[in-house]
Amino acid sequence: MKTLIYFQDADTFTTSGIGRAMSHQLRACELSGVETTIDKNDSYDLAHINTYFGKSKKLLNKCKAKGIPVIVHGHSTYEDFRNSFKCWQLAALVYDHDLKYMYSRADMIIAPTTYAAKLIESYPFKKTDKILAISNGIDIKAYAEDKEAQRQFRERFSIAEGEPFVMGVGFPFQRKGIIDFFEVARSFPDIKFIWFGHLQRILTNEKIARAIRKRPKNAIMAGYCKGNIIHGAFQSATCLFFPSYEETEGIVVLEALASRCPLIIRDIGVYGDWLSDGVDCHKGKDNTQFANHIKSLLEKGEDPQILENGFQVAKARDLPIVGEQLKQAYASLLESKAK
Repeated sequence: MKTLIYFQDADTFTTSGIGRAMSHQLRACELSGVETTIDKNDSYDLAHINTYFGKSKKLLNKCKAKGIPVIVHGHSTYEDFRNSFKCWQLAALVYDHDLKYMYSRADMIIAPTTYAAKLIESYPFKKTDKILAISNGIDIKAYAEDKEAQRQFRERFSIAEGEPFVMGVGFPFQRKGIIDFFEVARSFPDIKFIWFGHLQRILTNEKIARAIRKRPKNAIMAGYCKGNIIHGAFQSATCLFFPSYEETEGIVVLEALASRCPLIIRDIGVYGDWLSDGVDCHKGKDNTQFANHIKSLLEKGEDPQILENGFQVAKARDLPIVGEQLKQAYASLLESKAK
């Protein structure tokens, strides 16, 4: 069994969650013994397509013509495209069509969570009945405690050892809750709030650009960071504050859990069946609740049991486990097509 793992124009996704999903898929398959290729001109038994645009559609049609089974990955939904890039309303006309085109022609759809799978199932067009939920996964070993990474992070941002700070991660989209991040930061003027993530100015809408310009002095825009810097941040932060309004999973959430970093998230549907408030994370519905959670963590610290519970959530999505789930999905699709 040889699988094509396809991401159209993969280099453009390196700083996004989809970019990390690509590396996770390849590594998970390697760990489970699934042979893969990223070359669409290579030979393969099935195609696992992760993008939705022109080249992806062309590849899907090519595979269908040759009788090669196609999996389309449900990274994206209509809901999580809203309030993202500048002029998203116009782009949505094409984007929605492309999602429908890919999802309606797939032999199988793999979504990162049950929530995302149910959203796709609810869309009013004909689609396969083979829709599975398999996490994008996390490499648990990569997030093991690393004192050198913590030192490099503190040195980069002039943060003293033990100094509290709050981190946020993601593209600076309205959907990601960056405006709420800034508003909560105003309630803690003596605490640094650091947002990791970058989006080209041409793609940033004016509301977000204005919010960034007028952000409080204690809110730092760190840009895109990787490697030891971001690992050190997760391992040093008072918490990851991730007030996103819509996600299909949220790899940064898994990164926080794997790092044993206290986690504050918005109480939204995607987390409903796998994260529990006060058990493995802290959920809030508005900025007042978010601020109260941060205040409690600053004053009391995190309950070690909550950190351990969160770590176990991430551990259940470790790449070897995800790899076996992908292997089973690939095998079942090939078997059903053979019949």
